[in-house]
Amino acid sequence: MFLQTSKTGLLGLHCPRYWHGTRTQNINDPQSSQAEPMRNSIFGLILTLTALILFIPPLQASERGSQTNLPIPRFVSLKTDTGNVRRGPSLNHRIDWVFKRRNMPLKVIDEYGHWRRVTDRDDEGGWVHHSLLSGTRTVIIQVDLMPIYARADPSTLVNAHLQAGVVERLRKCTRDWCQISVDGYRGWAIKTGLWGVGADELRD
Repeated sequence: MFLQTSKTGLLGLHCPRYWHGTRTQNINDPQSSQAEPMRNSIFGLILTLTALILFIPPLQASERGSQTNLPIPRFVSLKTDTGNVRRGPSLNHRIDWVFKRRNMPLKVIDEYGHWRRVTDRDDEGGWVHHSLLSGTRTVIIQVDLMPIYARADPSTLVNAHLQAGVVERLRKCTRDWCQISVDGYRGWAIKTGLWGVGADELRD
């Protein structure tokens, strides 16, 4: 379908030096003998806290697009019959691919100005002008002769069987099922058989 020509953060802990130099200790001094265990306890506490901080995994903040403030990655669809896919985010960059299927789902993985970096279900892609993309959600059937059920229940009536590669309009989604429609057919498909929707995505 396409023609290809080419294609820690570090967390540190700074501990101030609480004791400078050395001093002679009188072993007969009860206060001096009591101070040593206290220092050992403080050092042990510092080492324990340091180990805990270093092994706590960093929080994963949801990434947002620099231009739209929309989630990255996210799914969109091709608005036009053809779409040039360029090596970089400008008209000066060469065309590596040409998408030739209106409504095909694409995944936006980056943004720069009026350009969006996208991939298809084969993880191939590049930079596309935002005017070629639509927020209308579609999916591609991944499994050949995939059953489309009347309800989100495999024991219900099968409305149709769809071939792999068919593009469908995405409507509702539960945890495991999505409602889709195409050419007058509407029904529910198992989510794992679709490309163009997040595994944990819910839609009303």
